[in-house]
Amino acid sequence: MIKSLKVALVQHSNTNNLDNNFKKTIQGIQQAAAENAQLIVLQELHRSLYFCQTEDVSCFDLAETIPGSSTELLGQLAQELGVVIVASLFEKRATGLYHNTAVVLDKDGEIAGKYRKMHIPDDPGFYEKFYFTPGDLGFEPINTSIGRLGVMVCWDQWFPEGARLMAMKGAQMLIYPTAIGWDPRDSQDEKIRQRDAWMIAQRAHAVSNGIPVISCNRVGYEADPSSQSEGIVFWGNSFITGSQGEILAHASENQEEVLTGIVDLERSENVRRIWPYLRDRRIDHYQDLLKIYRD
Repeated sequence: MIKSLKVALVQHSNTNNLDNNFKKTIQGIQQAAAENAQLIVLQELHRSLYFCQTEDVSCFDLAETIPGSSTELLGQLAQELGVVIVASLFEKRATGLYHNTAVVLDKDGEIAGKYRKMHIPDDPGFYEKFYFTPGDLGFEPINTSIGRLGVMVCWDQWFPEGARLMAMKGAQMLIYPTAIGWDPRDSQDEKIRQRDAWMIAQRAHAVSNGIPVISCNRVGYEADPSSQSEGIVFWGNSFITGSQGEILAHASENQEEVLTGIVDLERSENVRRIWPYLRDRRIDHYQDLLKIYRD
């Protein structure tokens, strides 16, 4: 078992130039590898603008198959650099059937596994239900050469159930490619509340499951193509926590950067010995969790 792991998160802005976006991603991966990162996490839908601000059928042209051109290129890069890459892609599963999918490329360049986003938002500026079918692969960790990865995507990070199920299946860390930002019209106080809630929710997953959490967000302003809103300012703040929710590395709010940090996987064993949440769960009284609401 690997005792510690150097992790990198590639945080960058995007434009409508897909080639330039992918060049940024590749440069970030290469920089991370040069800094001896073993696991490199990319932001949600890193190839394009966040197209879900509006409902436009032409955006389905952005979707690709898995395996496909992106996984082939990223796989070659993973093999060349000897790293594990967690990428986020708009998956075309079949004509008229699409997913928001995270795919893991192992050090040998092969696809170790994939995760299809389970929780799909449908809110102003985040009209993902128009594009993505909810995932059908469940909350299954992905086995890699560096460990067992609990990969989920963005909106999933707000739900404790997914994090718990990944941990119960043996995930050694939780990983969240993300695209989240502010409405430019929000007050500064509201912006701080939203960002803090985002970080607190994920740090709580680390605490209640005794494993590290890795979250990679994008930065920069992206206009609403429909002009129905003021667009989104993606707030960056990518971060890495330890198994008690402590911040190990924290990126800026508005700068492109490759954030690195050391994750101590062995420490989870010691943390779970003193905070045995899995031992003390009262599964005999949790049946109502299968209900939408308790009236």
